[in-house]
Amino acid sequence: MSTYDITIIGSGPGGYVSAIRCAQLGFKTALIEKYDTLGGTCLNVGCIPSKALLDSSEHFHNAKHNFAEHGIEVSGLKANLEQMINRKAEVISQTCNGIKFLMDKNKVDVHYGLGSFVDKNTVKVTDKDGKETILSTKNVIIATGSKPNFFPGMEPDKKRIITSTEALKLSEIPKKLLVIGGGVIGLELGSVYARLGSEVEVIEFADSIIPTMDKALGKELTRVLKKEGFKFNMQHKVQSVTNLGDKVVLKALLLFQTFTQSEMLLKVQCWRTKLKKKVFM
Repeated sequence: MSTYDITIIGSGPGGYVSAIRCAQLGFKTALIEKYDTLGGTCLNVGCIPSKALLDSSEHFHNAKHNFAEHGIEVSGLKANLEQMINRKAEVISQTCNGIKFLMDKNKVDVHYGLGSFVDKNTVKVTDKDGKETILSTKNVIIATGSKPNFFPGMEPDKKRIITSTEALKLSEIPKKLLVIGGGVIGLELGSVYARLGSEVEVIEFADSIIPTMDKALGKELTRVLKKEGFKFNMQHKVQSVTNLGDKVVLKALLLFQTFTQSEMLLKVQCWRTKLKKKVFM
């Protein structure tokens, strides 16, 4: 049994930064990661890959819409999504390898597998082959991160009804993309595919996009995204998303407040998708 001063469960930005600092302060430190690479959601299926695709799609968008203004003529312009995805994978690999280097440099012991508590000072790590390793520790930092959220009736099938994770590795550019939720993740990936030619439509429960942020920001971002071709459906509560094979059907309730009575009026909205149309949340 290995003994540590501090054990950290999760190697995302919260976990690996904590591990580095603990080691620098002289604590014997262990870092547990469930997946094969370090970095957590942010580096593997979040911030870093989405920014890589945003960068690539922006180059394409500028070449298509802005280069002519500068006297640069481009003919036969085509988006190579496969190459964009490959470049994104290289960016992820470089970044994750950098985290591994920092762990080695700071003498942090990395254990790959699922971490679980035996008791408050004992953590069990079970790797993908079922092998168990027991760690004794004085302190534990839980930094397990997050997963895409969905509600009953909109369960992802990872084919046509997808989460942000699958949206980062599509094999073709969707003809149309319905985005459930007008938060930063949905709008970010919606922007990628809108620039590449997809028709993007956002369904949001609140009365504005990025609803947890300042209203002025949401208003300005709406204006910018509408110029990119986005369509917005505010105050809609999604009821169900169904993959029917050759199409996907999304049903939502339109919520709006009357000024003459206090109750909410509901109107059913239905979106029907065609082939190559995807829905993600």
